[in-house]
This record gives sequence, structure tokens and C-alpha cells, in this order.
Amino acid sequence: MARPKIAFVIGTRPDAIKSAPVILEFQRYPELCQVQVLSTGQHREMLNQVLEVFGINPDINLDIMTSGQSLTTLSSRILQGLGDAMEELKPDYLMAQGDTTTTFMAGLASFYRQIPFGHIEAGLRTDTIWNPFPEEFNRRAVGLFAAHHFAPTQESAQALLAERIPAETVFVTGNSGIDAVQAVAAKSSREWFPEIDGRIVLLTTHRRENWGEPQRRIANAAHRLVQTHEDIHLVVPMHLNPDVRATLREVLDGHDRIHLIEPPDYLDFVPLMRRANLILTDSGGIQEEAPSFGKPVLILRDTTERPEGVSAGVAKLIGTEEDRIFDEATLLLANTLNYEIMAQARSPYGDGRTSQRIRYLVLRALGLESPPEPLWI
Repeated sequence: MARPKIAFVIGTRPDAIKSAPVILEFQRYPELCQVQVLSTGQHREMLNQVLEVFGINPDINLDIMTSGQSLTTLSSRILQGLGDAMEELKPDYLMAQGDTTTTFMAGLASFYRQIPFGHIEAGLRTDTIWNPFPEEFNRRAVGLFAAHHFAPTQESAQALLAERIPAETVFVTGNSGIDAVQAVAAKSSREWFPEIDGRIVLLTTHRRENWGEPQRRIANAAHRLVQTHEDIHLVVPMHLNPDVRATLREVLDGHDRIHLIEPPDYLDFVPLMRRANLILTDSGGIQEEAPSFGKPVLILRDTTERPEGVSAGVAKLIGTEEDRIFDEATLLLANTLNYEIMAQARSPYGDGRTSQRIRYLVLRALGLESPPEPLWI
């Protein structure tokens, strides 16, 4: 019997980070399956950084990234490119992670060809399809046609079941992002800012719904924190989007305790999270990763599809109003007890063995036996 071809589609930095450990896990079993990797290049530079860290070389790279393209253009180019690539590679099973445009188009391309689709990190939901935009729509749409839904938590599995997705297709596996962050933390030796004796606040902001005025409010609040707390250094890895950079530079540039830096590759970003004392972010992945290192997270959004962190006390949803951001951050920076409560809470997102569970489940669905899925610790 021919080995089944299992294809992974990646396009952005989060796609690559969370898909990489799963790809590597399947590659450990060449006698059972053939692994194919398709890159859309939705985030070219940041995607390539991650692939290099994990030693993954795509079989096909669509290289669709162009400056300023609309969602319509991006979606149509990805769908057409993936359609052509799948005609060439002829996969038996296709997988993608999360809620990016790449993931939605990958699922749609597989649906059109009636190829089973496995959704990594399935079941994340907010209460409105418009926020985050367009990610909330993307993940809901993928839920309509995925053959298997690999939910990171019980809460995300329940969200899928509430949408009447067949229970036999839903599996709680943990989040593969925890696999990735643990693997990188174990091998990264980067030491950030050894010359700084004070505390570091790490700020990342890039989401589409925060572009413009919300981002300006975020930057203003961060600037006030540095002015108010004399031992605080603010570190801001700037997203490559030129509009995001322009706002951050306008508000934050020129202060000797504010460090505007290029986005580090993942091998360097993980130790930067570990070096930070407090993290302000609108990133979904960082909401999951930072609690693994005991770092309190203030979420710069009005909604989150990762409520488990809020419920566990490792993160707090605070929105984008300047005064609220300043007040919540000051509460942690000025009150040791409040800080320690968040820093010592347990992360709910995984145990680092998600990739093994997904490998076992997919190969079993394809009629192949492999080492059994590990139990939750």
C-alpha cells in the first residue's frame, strides 16, 4: 500500500510556529507517510525566519506577498495558487493551523477537491464575527468543512460541539504552540539587554482592528508607563506593516528607555519573552506562550478567543483605551502581590505533547498504526 501524502499549508509566522512541531512529528515516520509542505508566503520575511529555526523547507512556495494588497486579492491569489499546487502534489490529507487567510483558503481548496482537512487549533471563538477581523470568520468557516478538529482546550471543543459539529470529529489535543515554545526555549541561548538592571515591559501590537487610533492610544499608554516608572524599559518589536511602524515611531521614538527593534526571529523572541517582566500584546500566540514562563499578560483587545488564560488568571483582557492600559499595567508594576498572583498562575494551554496526539489521530484516521497518543499529564 502506498504511503499517504499528508500536506501542511503555512503562510504566516503564527502558522509556521504552531505547524512546525506537528510537521516535524510526522516527518519522524517516513515509513508510514509522505510529508509535503506548501507555503503561501503570506508573511514572507517573518515566515522564513521561523522555517529556518525549525529546519523546514517547503516543497512549494507560492510567494504571493505584495505590498498593500487587499483581502480580496490575497484570498483569490492563495486559492488559485493552492489549487494548482494540490493538482501537482495530489495530497491524501491536508492540514493547516489557526485562523489566517492562508488557513481558510487551504481549507476551501481541500473542500473543492474533497480532500480531508485537519484543522489545528480549532474551536477558538469570540462572540462576534467581526472581531478579530477577518480571523473570526475564517475559523468559523473552516469549522464547516474540516474532517477533524484538533481543539487546544476543553472550552474550544465545547464551542465546536455547540455549533453541532459531530462529536466524533472533535479531539482535545492541547496547543501545538506550547510544543514549539518549549522546544525553542530549550535550545536558545540569546541573552537580551544584560546591561539593563531595571524591569522590562514588552509591547507587541499588530492586529488589523488596532490599526490607527487604537494603536496610538496603546503607544501613548506605554510612553506614560516609561515616564512614570523610572526603572522601566519598554521593548517594542515593530511589525513590518508600514502603517503600524509609523504610529509606533511617531509616539515612542527618541526616549532613552524605549527600544524600538526589528521583529526578532522566533529563536530570539522566546528568550525575549522570558526576559520581560510584563507583556502588553494583542497577539493570540503570545497569550498562550508567555504564561509558560510565568509572565503576566495584558491583552490589548476588546475580545479574546482564548478565554482560558483569563479564567486561569494568567492574562487580563483590558482593551485599547489609554487610561485603562496605563492603570492596569501600573497595578502590576507597583503592587508586588498583584503581580505575583498572575505570575504564579498555571498555564491552561498544553503540556508540550500536542504534536504527538495529532500525529496519532491523523494516521489512525488513515488506517495506520503509530505510537499511541500520550495521556494528559
